Amino acid sequence: MRRRPCILAIVFIIGAASPSPAQQPLPDSMRLALNRVFAAWTATDGPGCAAGVSRGGRVTYENGFGMANLETGTPITPASVFHVASVSKQFTAAAIMLLVADGAVSLDDDIRKYLAEIPDYGHRITIRHLLTHTSGLRDQWDLLYMARGRFEENRITESDVLEIAARQRALNFTPGTEYLYSNTGYTLAGTIVRRVTGKSLREFAHERIFQPLGMSDTHFHDDYTMVVRGRAAGYARRNGEWHVSLPNYDTYGATSLFTTVGDLLKWQSNFSTPRVLGDATLREMRASGTLTSGDTTAYGLGIATSLYRGARLVGHGGADAGYRTYLGEFPEHGLGVVVLCNAAQANPVGLARSVADVLLGASLAPEREPVRAAATPTAQELAGFAGVYVHPVTGAPSFVTLRGRTLVAGRTNGPELVPVGERRFRIAGQPVELEFRTNGDVVQTVLGWPPRPSVTLERRDPARPTRVQLDRYAGTYYSEELGATYTVSARDSTLVLQTRWSREWTLTPAYGDTFIGNRQVTFTRGRGGGGSKHRMHIITRRVAGFRFLKKTR
Repeated sequence: MRRRPCILAIVFIIGAASPSPAQQPLPDSMRLALNRVFAAWTATDGPGCAAGVSRGGRVTYENGFGMANLETGTPITPASVFHVASVSKQFTAAAIMLLVADGAVSLDDDIRKYLAEIPDYGHRITIRHLLTHTSGLRDQWDLLYMARGRFEENRITESDVLEIAARQRALNFTPGTEYLYSNTGYTLAGTIVRRVTGKSLREFAHERIFQPLGMSDTHFHDDYTMVVRGRAAGYARRNGEWHVSLPNYDTYGATSLFTTVGDLLKWQSNFSTPRVLGDATLREMRASGTLTSGDTTAYGLGIATSLYRGARLVGHGGADAGYRTYLGEFPEHGLGVVVLCNAAQANPVGLARSVADVLLGASLAPEREPVRAAATPTAQELAGFAGVYVHPVTGAPSFVTLRGRTLVAGRTNGPELVPVGERRFRIAGQPVELEFRTNGDVVQTVLGWPPRPSVTLERRDPARPTRVQLDRYAGTYYSEELGATYTVSARDSTLVLQTRWSREWTLTPAYGDTFIGNRQVTFTRGRGGGGSKHRMHIITRRVAGFRFLKKTR
């Protein structure tokens, strides 16, 4: 499976919740073991999590930990309402699949049939491409952040997303050829629901999904100022203190579902006992997408598949502002897990896996043993491996650095590279192997699931420009696709990038005319050559190939 990001730069008051009539309570010893999973989130002066578990479609455990609102001292309970971020996507996909079942749309329809404002890129983009993240459309959050320079105090609407998507003159890749997560696709899918039915996604999902399943505390949130009873506020920790961190979105489809652990367990039970959509359609939502090359993506229609300790895990996580969420199921074990947290520092996926450790225990494969060194390269050999390695497609630089007698994956600090053979190393804690070739390049292989082809990273000389050379990059650059102007200023050894409302972003020389910071920036000369740089190209994690032209006085 082809993936664009370069992996070398790798660089979630414990209260007893009373079981509902539909619950099959766990033994006290098991409940206590599950409570201990969330022990780090039980403070009365900090946020926390709500958790729910089902076995065979029947609720066996629900509980709340920590505080839903630090200003009012309200604790989290299983009834607390959370913004669940990208967990929303499977419900948008389900809404589209209901329209497919109605005969109103087809997954293979060209999206321009419903979204005429999206440019014709010379390649057909289908609704299926939107839902499987294979459209090539640039991600809305990266676009808006690059255009505005910040999200704070700037309300984000569906119109904002449609406007900036319509400005784009290129795709990240040809539709269907690659997988790259794009929130834009799901916002557009929500717009298609509205244009086909005449109802907002909020109205349609309420009538066709939430109401039939009895999900009475669930809705798509289309007005971020709206009062929601029982809502857990989101928080992020800064400088040792908790601060309110709430999304300012009126856009939905990719995000903005508000719900509870109990309602999500009702949705999850629909996959084993269908009431909304048929069994074949629900299986299709969980099936892996396929690229034109035949490679699989491990992502279906709003639902991803992974392996944990040898067991198949289907689900989706979410992260917006101060919310971190996860909904997953181990189908072969009939175990469903929901973890909803209102702390940006929480790890709901890790907590959900710890819940599985408690409940599935010995039925899971043993934990992986830490990788141990199986070779002893000399200091001279280690020093020869340190350097800058560049992805052949994205141009993304990755750094291998020598720290004492140890190689690390990163420019300054990072995970250790453990020698496992002659010229072969494993990145500690990650299923990634590096093989250093005699020609100076390195082959990067991901050993996890699903299988992915290896990528050869090309070695480049590190850039060390002088102040005079840095001055040649300075100037004002404009992007028509963003409607944004950036200024570039030179410092002694770095560049500083800034747009209208943003703080300054420092760019550090990487190789050639490429710099890195919170984005990757490459400068090129226009016609006429000379020493000055006339164009600036910006790459982010989910956007490739932005071109800025330098303004002339």
